[in-house]
Amino acid sequence: MSKQGRTAVNASAAGSELPVVVIGAGPIGLAAAAHLIEQGIEPLVLEAGPSAATAVREWAHVRLFSPWAEVVDPAAEKLLAPTGWVRPDGAAYPSGGDWAELHLQPLADVLGERVRYDSRVTGVARAGRDRIVDSGRDEQPFTVHIEHADGREERVLARAVIDASGTWSTPNPLGADGLPALGERAASGRISYRVPDLKDPAVRARYAGRRTAVVGTGASAFTALAYLADLAEEEAGTHAVWVLRRGITGSTYGGGEADELPARGALGLRAKKAVDDGHASALTGFRTAAVESQGEQLVLVAEDGRHSEPVDEVLVLTGLRPDLSFLSEVRLGLDERLQAPAALAPLIDPNQHSCGTVYPHGAAELAHPESDVYLVGMKSYGRAPTFLAMTGYEQVRSIAAALAGDHEAAARVELTLPETGVCGGAGLFDQPEDEQAGGGCCSVPAAPEVLSIGLGAPTQPSTGGC
Repeated sequence: MSKQGRTAVNASAAGSELPVVVIGAGPIGLAAAAHLIEQGIEPLVLEAGPSAATAVREWAHVRLFSPWAEVVDPAAEKLLAPTGWVRPDGAAYPSGGDWAELHLQPLADVLGERVRYDSRVTGVARAGRDRIVDSGRDEQPFTVHIEHADGREERVLARAVIDASGTWSTPNPLGADGLPALGERAASGRISYRVPDLKDPAVRARYAGRRTAVVGTGASAFTALAYLADLAEEEAGTHAVWVLRRGITGSTYGGGEADELPARGALGLRAKKAVDDGHASALTGFRTAAVESQGEQLVLVAEDGRHSEPVDEVLVLTGLRPDLSFLSEVRLGLDERLQAPAALAPLIDPNQHSCGTVYPHGAAELAHPESDVYLVGMKSYGRAPTFLAMTGYEQVRSIAAALAGDHEAAARVELTLPETGVCGGAGLFDQPEDEQAGGGCCSVPAAPEVLSIGLGAPTQPSTGGC
């Protein structure tokens, strides 16, 4: 039986009265709820935090790459319209705090009791079936296990599950092998995995007049370098040691003026200026294996035995990874490298390209061996970087259509992401720059379908995309 046929059986067997559970009340989760309502399907959004967009609020001080016109989902805007909500100036660039307060929380408020806060999902399974049981599996609804902030446990039934929980809570560690570096846990008091808010007096005091290692090469690292350079203009002794696993080439700072998201290109140029002005020094070809204490400071140790200069603080901005632990009893089809849906992975694999062009994708590419369970948004990209909000909006539009049985609409996904102006994926980092130029996604023609650009946020948005 086809995937579409199984979907129809599931909807009938589980009962259309059951909700579709959406995990996460961030931008993509809330957009999913809006699209489900538009299709006549009842959503239930479960948010681990105390408010909508809990993760976004943690980078409230970081400005998005994309203007308001590109980070508001059309179905969400329709749902908000009767309340008198008006989208802010479409050409203005919101911060994470703006996005949460001026759009995402109002959207959650309109959804009302369909959104439950302080409700952490701890497990998803088929009712009465663990992952090894085949018999009658597709006819059973999902059971979603929840732990509330007060310790109370609950189990709800769902006809389908859309996991939009993102990757913010699981940043990559310092170690170049994907595991924590030796000594990383012991030095945790002086290591952060977030872009610091230097407007906060307590945070500013932590970095002012001190040396900070910035590990990473994406938008989050660029943002940190730019922030620290601004601080260095005001506070003598402030300096960044930029730790890169590869060398500096023409593409290191992104697309610059060739980037179709101008704010993203400008960010790379600010990072370059931080180096050119002497506020940051680069430590290249450095793959961290350990972190050691040297008096009151820290020293990073590379796999080849090199040591960094002593630093006071370390910012680890090397991307994010998905938490799949609570999905252990459902059958997922994930790429072995990216931990993204197997059909989507070739379209976004940074070993192949980094130019920002993604072929149209929706419910079909996001499907798993377990029917009616979907990973969307940042989580759908697994460990791949540079996810854009409009990508997620298109994903959930397609999925809502599929769950409603409109498979023609589900397949009608139109999406072309803005070019970064950079060629050569992460898999090419050991090659000389002249060898990189002929490879990567720029040798692949862009998809003919055009439209939809979105978010460029903080860390995950870069080396973990966003």
